[in-house]
Amino acid sequence: MAIRPISDAAAEKAAASIHQPRDPNTLSNYNAWKTKHTTANFEIDFEAKKLKGSVELTLKKLADHEPKIVLDTSFLNISSVHVDGHKAEFSVNGSRIEPYGSPLTIRVDDAATKHEVKVKIHVETTKDCTALQWLTPAQTSNKKHPYMFSQCQAIHARSLFPCQDTPDVKSTYTFNLRSALPVLASGLSTGSRDFEPGTKGKSGTLLYTFHQEIPMPSYLFAVSSGDLAAASVGPRSTVWTGPEELTACQWEFEDDVETFIQAAEKIVYPYAWTTYNVLVLPPSFPYGGMENPVYTFATPTLISGDRQNVDVIAHELAHSWSGNLVSNASWEHFWLNEGWTVYLERRIQASVLGGDQHRDFSAIIGWKALSDSIAQFGEDHEFTKMIPNLKGQDPDDAFSSVPYEKGFVFLYHLEKLVGLDKWDKFIPHYFNEYKKRSVDSYEFKATLLSFFEPDAEASKQLATVDWDKWFYTPGFPPRPDFDTTLADECYDLANKWEALNGGAKEFKPSAADIKSFSANQSVVFLERVQSFSHPLSPDLVDLMGSTYAYSSSHNVELVSRFYVVGLQAGAKSVYQPTAELLGTVGRMKFVRPLYKELLKRDAELARRTLEKNRDFYHPICRGMVEKMFERQAGK
Repeated sequence: MAIRPISDAAAEKAAASIHQPRDPNTLSNYNAWKTKHTTANFEIDFEAKKLKGSVELTLKKLADHEPKIVLDTSFLNISSVHVDGHKAEFSVNGSRIEPYGSPLTIRVDDAATKHEVKVKIHVETTKDCTALQWLTPAQTSNKKHPYMFSQCQAIHARSLFPCQDTPDVKSTYTFNLRSALPVLASGLSTGSRDFEPGTKGKSGTLLYTFHQEIPMPSYLFAVSSGDLAAASVGPRSTVWTGPEELTACQWEFEDDVETFIQAAEKIVYPYAWTTYNVLVLPPSFPYGGMENPVYTFATPTLISGDRQNVDVIAHELAHSWSGNLVSNASWEHFWLNEGWTVYLERRIQASVLGGDQHRDFSAIIGWKALSDSIAQFGEDHEFTKMIPNLKGQDPDDAFSSVPYEKGFVFLYHLEKLVGLDKWDKFIPHYFNEYKKRSVDSYEFKATLLSFFEPDAEASKQLATVDWDKWFYTPGFPPRPDFDTTLADECYDLANKWEALNGGAKEFKPSAADIKSFSANQSVVFLERVQSFSHPLSPDLVDLMGSTYAYSSSHNVELVSRFYVVGLQAGAKSVYQPTAELLGTVGRMKFVRPLYKELLKRDAELARRTLEKNRDFYHPICRGMVEKMFERQAGK
């Protein structure tokens, strides 16, 4: 018999009776008071490099006799707090609780009989804010204007404003953002108004407003401001970027975005967020993309001039269902966000490109990424579990391909167990069941088993699943029998290079070897070369780079992997080009492996490169690289 959907009210009542928040990475008492709506009123001050203004929270009481509201904060200046219009007593814990910040405690004794309160907090960000990156005009492409963008995942929203910084709390949002430059935020635009002239030679400002009527967690709060231009890339999609980059960005996306949306809608159900847009950020953005509702924030490394990297957009679009509409309840259950999203992304690819061999080819690339992550942590490490224990941990430290690829493999396994036709009926059921809510792995399991309970054959197959082994065993999951059709050509070519490296003379490399390859096939080829038991000789690295034009490629997916091959080989010809690439790309997918290998080969060059580009990197990326240096120094 099927489980009945649990209403929001029933879920909140259950949470209140349990009095045990299921997210260990928040200091807030969100089981007693829960945010329902958030209004952010901020001025974007480029000169001072801070946001200043107020945030207004509407909170619903879930627990009786709770005289205080506790919110997450990190490196914030808070000047006053009002509850229902009256000045309230508040305190901020003076000593930080690393890595979670300082809890803001607000007394609400006189609200004991109320079911809802409105809290207004006057706040400013500080120079230590981990969610914002401020770029000077010199750091932008046309050198004319400053630029600012946010990145709040996983627990950085608390450095923007006091909030219940957990994916287990979803709120609707209103954005009122004043700036001298155009603004985008993770809601639908409601216009701009109220121009204020500048003083003392400063530019005037406009108030840019947005509203998000679909509840979303705090990590999806997003804002950017700078010299922005826009162009249509579909009937419900626009690309935004700097004026000089606009034509290239429009060309890169215009053939695929609407096709991806329609493919995803056939797999799940209609897109809920009205418009789907892409903001292509400056190169210091640390991720491939961030799935902020309405506006995906994307890395400029997608703009390769060959439309070979737009699969990242398929991934971020898939987040519109998995992660944004249905969110993991805590970062311990991150696989529910990312595993589902990778699964949907690859289903979209199969639909658009025509066949499961394309999905399995992408999964083969993913398995290599999973292998690298497990090697980085160690096969027995807590962070290689599908559900790791993150109590007392920084979720950023656990970030890797593990939840993405282990989660995908698990869902792929379940699909094969019950059969595609039956599985495809479960997908929209699951995303309807938890729409606009947060879910953990145990609820997923219960919902899956309940859905298939009337089907004796499917239930029999699901009874073979060792849930505890999948959830809690570190290291590799069982490897599926992927279709290797598209990968075999890559492996065959790699085998020829390995033989050449061993002294064989029969193979004569030429550009024709990869003439029919897609960029992703070159990726698989290069990753196989990276795994050789004996690295290529430096001479062969140079031969490969010139013959296949990898060394001069504008596709960072290719050139970064080629540089790793060269660094492994000790080919000094790639040392300086690696350092130069690290000064132009801030995406952690590329930065981390390149620094890892450069540290092994030329630690002094690696250190000089970090110092030179310290201000270029986003704080999240910079922190990750610094930890790599610390680990290397500790050896």
